[in-house]
Amino acid sequence: MRDFIFNSQPARVVFGAGALARLEEEAERLGVRRALVLSTPEQADAARAIAERLGERAAGVFPGAVMHVPAETARTAGERARELDADCLVTLGGGSSTGLGKAVALASGLPILAIPTTYAGSEMTPIHGITEGGLKTTGRDAKVLPRTVIYDPELTLTLPVGLSITSGMNAIAHAAEGLYARDANPVMSLMAEEGIRALASALPAIRARADDLDARSDALYGAWLCGMVLGGVGMALHHKLCHTLGGSFDLPHAEVHTVVLPQALAFNAQAAPEAMARIARALGAPPGTSAAAAMFDLARDNGAPTALEAIGMRAADLDKAADLAVRNAYWNPRTIDAGQREAIRELLQRAQDGVRPD
Repeated sequence: MRDFIFNSQPARVVFGAGALARLEEEAERLGVRRALVLSTPEQADAARAIAERLGERAAGVFPGAVMHVPAETARTAGERARELDADCLVTLGGGSSTGLGKAVALASGLPILAIPTTYAGSEMTPIHGITEGGLKTTGRDAKVLPRTVIYDPELTLTLPVGLSITSGMNAIAHAAEGLYARDANPVMSLMAEEGIRALASALPAIRARADDLDARSDALYGAWLCGMVLGGVGMALHHKLCHTLGGSFDLPHAEVHTVVLPQALAFNAQAAPEAMARIARALGAPPGTSAAAAMFDLARDNGAPTALEAIGMRAADLDKAADLAVRNAYWNPRTIDAGQREAIRELLQRAQDGVRPD
């Protein structure tokens, strides 16, 4: 067995249908007195309902979270937290709400209680990101890791089927890259394979019947595991490309992950054969089908986008995206540097056109 280092991320997880009923108990456990509830504008009513549940422990609601955490939004939310003398942030929603909470927590040191309603997985990681001047920058800091996460599958029943599929594919991407991470370890690899398996079986069931609570539970379980992987080991080319495409070209986060993942796997396939075998096995790929092709098929067969063009990427911007992707050195199983610029440009073209990998 190879040598490895395993770091466990400290977080309390409360999982199960109806788990939201334990919100007040969990807030009390954290010593919360004045919580600011964060959400997107679309979930403002749900955020206000959370504040009502908290009663006197709620300081207010900030329903202004948006994709990619614009710096101005983070500053405004931080000012609101200070004005209300908040002592905790309660994030309701997906990666946008959690990301906003992390940005505020990074600046203020406030603890986070996260209530995910998608499969993004950000709630299980110390990774934070913010977009300013057309560039998204990310980092890691333990103080942005939520103290408590309440996973209630019932809260995902209203998540539209299309977004459920792309959000699930986004989660799978965390686990897939975790399997070939530079700091991969046996514990994270077990979580990664199980997370992919759970989501790959749950997503078709959700597409067939959106109110299938068992399938929703399996998907949320898989997303939790994939989020643990994202928080426990480093990522590589796929996540770099998605941050570039999302932050610099304002493309929808989950959809970008869905489209790019098969192409990134194909790019790295020869450099990470063991990881590809585990991904293919977790997806239940037919004999002779590559991990990249099986991932493409999972998205396509469940109605998700498979081409960047379909989600708003302009062909004229592909050269700029390739330049940005190789600008700063970062680890990947297949070396990425300026000499790989044309290979990255080809990858992006295949993603733009929605070409199924071999």
